[in-house]
Amino acid sequence: MKIHEYQAKELLVRYGIPVPPGEMTDNPEEASEVAKSIGGGMWAIKAQIHAGGRGKSGGVRLARNLTEVSEHAKAILGMNLVTPQTGPEGQLVRKIYIESGVDIVREFYLGMVLDRSAEMPVLMLSPEGGMEIEKVAAETPDKIIKICVDPLIGLKKFHIFEAGCKLGLNKDEIKELYVFAKGLYDLYTGLDASIVEINPLVLTKEGRFIALDAKIVFDDNALFRHNEVADMRDFYEEEPAETEAGKYGLSYVKLDGNVGCMVNGAGLAMTTMDVIKLVGGEPANFLDVGGSASAETVAKGFEIILNDPNVKVIFVNIFGGIVRCDRIANGILEAIYGTEINIPIIVRLDGTNAPEALEILKKAGNPNIITSDRLSAGARLAVQLAAGGEK
Repeated sequence: MKIHEYQAKELLVRYGIPVPPGEMTDNPEEASEVAKSIGGGMWAIKAQIHAGGRGKSGGVRLARNLTEVSEHAKAILGMNLVTPQTGPEGQLVRKIYIESGVDIVREFYLGMVLDRSAEMPVLMLSPEGGMEIEKVAAETPDKIIKICVDPLIGLKKFHIFEAGCKLGLNKDEIKELYVFAKGLYDLYTGLDASIVEINPLVLTKEGRFIALDAKIVFDDNALFRHNEVADMRDFYEEEPAETEAGKYGLSYVKLDGNVGCMVNGAGLAMTTMDVIKLVGGEPANFLDVGGSASAETVAKGFEIILNDPNVKVIFVNIFGGIVRCDRIANGILEAIYGTEINIPIIVRLDGTNAPEALEILKKAGNPNIITSDRLSAGARLAVQLAAGGEK
């Protein structure tokens, strides 16, 4: 689950991490009063959407007086902001964050994420603050300092000392950086975050580190432990189909292709998508109906897939283990009878009660249902039909 920058900064403050004074508003008429209450002689007006690259797209603007604050607020609120992370459709800006300006000496990047290969959280530091860290990693990977932190030990001063020396910091600045990084580590572990990024992390003339921007992503599976975090969810920023799928226990992610996918099991779903790509097609979604799918959830899965106008064909690839194939077959028929479906449905079933399931589908006599006994053959046929080929 993602949250907005202003929410992330509220959490940073809770863990003792300094941020510039700021306040969120969704009313452009209040912007100048908000800036006046914050104080200072310069402000940043920031669009609040769940995507990076806001500054390059006009979603972050500096104001040197209250008149400019008001003008920028009116320009940003209500705009459809397009960034590399939103895609060409963009995202409507419903909130802005007004923040006091900071006198910056240096900029850094500071982040924490799980390193699956090391099986530990990894703290990342770079002198290339303010830039896209993916670009830095690709072009100048030597400028990223990575520190694996054993969770049984936690973040210690020695972790930061070596990194601080590499960054050219003096003794007092290294001490300040340790306090900052320790707060970040405590937030990451304490709130079950999957990603925490401070970019840029700025050093002021007073030798203090301040989080000028913040991004936090949380592990959905741990939200039941953190109601205060779950309450920060902004459904306007999420794909409606993904939200709807979650209500039925379905894992759905919308993609840009035209071959709808319905699969049980995340691993099989990824494999199915890979095979579709391998034979020249593009998957329209990731949809895992889970190991205990019912006719109702399968029918809901069809409904969600069909709400995507780009879908030209649906490829059902089910391995019956816990969930029986005949249950999936009945769910497919229920979905067809309850929803107007005029596109081909390629069905590949294997495992528990697969012969019975195929018999159920054959007896139904629906011309839109085509069965396949192999994954590769089914995927190839789905891609062919999505491209306008004959059955």
